[in-house]
Amino acid sequence: MRHSPPSEATRSAAPAEAAPERVTPMMAQYVEIKAANPDCLLFYRMGDFYELFFRDAEIASRTLGIVLTKRGKHQGDDIPMCGVPVDRADDYLQRLIAAGHRVAVCEQTEDPAEAKKRGNKSVVKRDVVRLVTPGTITEERLLEPGRASLLVAVARRKTGEAASLYGLAAIDISTGRFTVMETAQERLGIEFSRLEPREIVCPDAIHEDPELKEFWRETSVPVTPLARDGLDAASAERRLKEFFGVATLDAFGNFSRAEITAAGAALAYVERTQLGARPPLSAPVRDSGSATMLIDAATRANLELTRTLGGERQGSLLATIDRTMTPGGARLLAEWLAGPLTDPAAIAARHDAVELLVADGALRENLRRALEKVPDVARALARLSLDRGGPRDLAALGAGLTAAREVAALLLRRGDLPTELARATRALGETDPDLPLRLTEALAEELPLNRRDGRFVREGHDATLDELRLLQVDSRKVIAQLQARYATETGCRTLRIKHNAMLGYFVEVPQAMGEEFLKEPWRATFVHRQTMSDAMRFSSVELSELEAKIASAADRALKLELAIFAQLTEMVLAQAEPIKAAAMALAGLDVVAALADLAARESWSRPIIDSGVAFTIERGRHPVVEAALKRDGKPFVANDTELSPPGSEAKGGRICLITGPNMAGKSTFLRQNALIAVLAQMGSYVPAAKAHIGIVDRLFSRVGAADDLARGRSTFMVEMVETAAILNQAGPHALVILDEIGRGTATFDGLSIAWAAIENLHEVNRCRSLFATHYHELTALGDRLDRVANATVRVTEWKGEVVFLHEVVPGAADRSYGIQVAKLAGLPPAVVERARAILGELEKTEREKPVASLVDDLPLFAAPQRRPAPTVSDDQPDALRDALDGIEPDDMTPREALEALYRLKGLA
Repeated sequence: MRHSPPSEATRSAAPAEAAPERVTPMMAQYVEIKAANPDCLLFYRMGDFYELFFRDAEIASRTLGIVLTKRGKHQGDDIPMCGVPVDRADDYLQRLIAAGHRVAVCEQTEDPAEAKKRGNKSVVKRDVVRLVTPGTITEERLLEPGRASLLVAVARRKTGEAASLYGLAAIDISTGRFTVMETAQERLGIEFSRLEPREIVCPDAIHEDPELKEFWRETSVPVTPLARDGLDAASAERRLKEFFGVATLDAFGNFSRAEITAAGAALAYVERTQLGARPPLSAPVRDSGSATMLIDAATRANLELTRTLGGERQGSLLATIDRTMTPGGARLLAEWLAGPLTDPAAIAARHDAVELLVADGALRENLRRALEKVPDVARALARLSLDRGGPRDLAALGAGLTAAREVAALLLRRGDLPTELARATRALGETDPDLPLRLTEALAEELPLNRRDGRFVREGHDATLDELRLLQVDSRKVIAQLQARYATETGCRTLRIKHNAMLGYFVEVPQAMGEEFLKEPWRATFVHRQTMSDAMRFSSVELSELEAKIASAADRALKLELAIFAQLTEMVLAQAEPIKAAAMALAGLDVVAALADLAARESWSRPIIDSGVAFTIERGRHPVVEAALKRDGKPFVANDTELSPPGSEAKGGRICLITGPNMAGKSTFLRQNALIAVLAQMGSYVPAAKAHIGIVDRLFSRVGAADDLARGRSTFMVEMVETAAILNQAGPHALVILDEIGRGTATFDGLSIAWAAIENLHEVNRCRSLFATHYHELTALGDRLDRVANATVRVTEWKGEVVFLHEVVPGAADRSYGIQVAKLAGLPPAVVERARAILGELEKTEREKPVASLVDDLPLFAAPQRRPAPTVSDDQPDALRDALDGIEPDDMTPREALEALYRLKGLA
């Protein structure tokens, strides 16, 4: 578990708890502020730097790789210190947040000139203006444009003596999204893997629960425990009512006590970290867990839905299908992919929208061109709501709303729109058409990042501001005229009037001329300010008066611009709700248009989705592998899949046993069918000529090999844990893909486990399954179990080399071609030849005493409870037990094991 570092940062508050001693006023102020924020690293503003002291400095120095220095002493010890420049603070914040730290940003809250009025030793007032945590980031540079930034709060309600339900509340402070749901403890991991939160908060009672200890330890997301005070359901309901200004929550939906408590906890944490700033949160919406396909974390990783096994986005399914034009669309596409729907009607509504844009290519292209102009409207609005926005955020809203009107006009001209497109068009039409015009009229073409930089109001927008700016421009001409006059009067052609932050405006002359200025008559006009190595600097009464006029004009101009900014922001926030609705509509249209573009360009087809258990794919392809091959100019071999029940009387979907050599494409075939199901139910067309899929309510994947050494699990143990989860949870509407079950142990052990797993899938789970194996003996089950079918991946040999055809056809493989694949991998020739010789001997033994014949002797699905084990008296001789006692399986060769098995069979 990656906790945010309160425990480490808390220890850095030690100076506040030390015995009183004489400290500098600045350090006393730091200690006081740090004591109020013990669980955060404190960014303490000093001029152009944020400084960190004591333990905070050591942590930041180690995390950021910056120099650790010292500043003064405390209790006789040097004070560790490090700092980061204010203008690069976002870069350092990003690295600290990525490491799981929380940061309190402490700014100067008064002008240093005001502090000097209280005395030369007075300290500038400072205070924490915000807390930066992984789940409450709003800065554009700290956020991934295409990824939601979710904070998830967890609450719990008891439903029995040993049973509980958990409420989850997810807030994206950067867009205002607010959803709640309720789930069982065993599904917490599934929901977290779907939501992919940046930070989790929960009451300390849940965090310290022994039953959840292992769960929190395995969680890779920073977890922040909260004191339980104020986290009860009543307090949470009151907090929600106050925030949204309602008398009852009934208008938002029928929420459970756990959902309300979680929502209140999330809101409390947001309010605490934003220090009074109000984010533009939407009213909470209930997210029903049954409305989406359940996909556990292992399956998401195996299928590489959003990230590859190496953690990269590139190479994942999301990266392959993402053709969105806007940041909001990219986030929504990821959300659709993470939670495929299970309601056929809702899926059909998305397919209808995609179908229209596939058919109308001109409309699709025009929409995508218009959407290309849309910036991140939702996040710009959030920054303005939190008073962290700048002129570019206002411009982004103006551009987004202008594009929204253009998009709406395109759709209205088309007419006869399906439900999803019609709903989005209505939302786009509810924004104020005058708002983008007002923003465009007020804002300049070139905009600074920060409002305090000024010069973001368009010339001609405000007459008073234009006059002040003109004064600034004219003053430069006056400075130039004054410089020319001084040069003429003094006879010094090299006289220059310059400016710096310390002296303001000053007259600079060479050293020799400066000595003359110190004498009459020039000393009456020029006042000496500074002597340089080769020059001297002076001021004059006339120059000081001119400087005051210039400074006054600049200050008044900036104050006026900031007032205009506040007016524009207020105007925008008054339209916050329709703007948020328009942002969501634009994101939805972007996703639909992107999926339509993908379908049209890649020849994908609309799948048939219903509530049955059909699964028929014609000429299916793996979208990621196909895209990679296409880049290299190579074709992808499409294949059919049939997992539908073999007849109306069948009790479940088919199990397809797939055999064939390594490298032939079995894993690709397995994954492509799972990905087709995910794509179909998220609302996309699919990479197949035809597809008919009955709703998949749960998707399971056991593909690939990996160990978990940190938890003491071998590769085989991880395989068995994942297989156990499938066999214990899969139901008739599940889709299961299993690859090489039992390969991590002895041959007979593995074969037995795979055999029993297939029987369980057939008789108990009754789900649609793809089962790849090298145990050719299992193919005999195809003749004995009515819903088991065999398929193999075709290969051929050419001049002693194996050629992979990647075609999946009915039937069973008779060879694994393992030695040929080993040769391709580069095994030494001597090893390859020795392997061929050993294989010949083993195959000879198999022909003499075939293991496959055992299939005919074993009863199908012989559960132990159906046939009690025979009892044997202690004093009665038992030849079978004696024979078993004399066997040491770990010391036996495969041939010896086979012979021993026949001896035991004879004794039985």
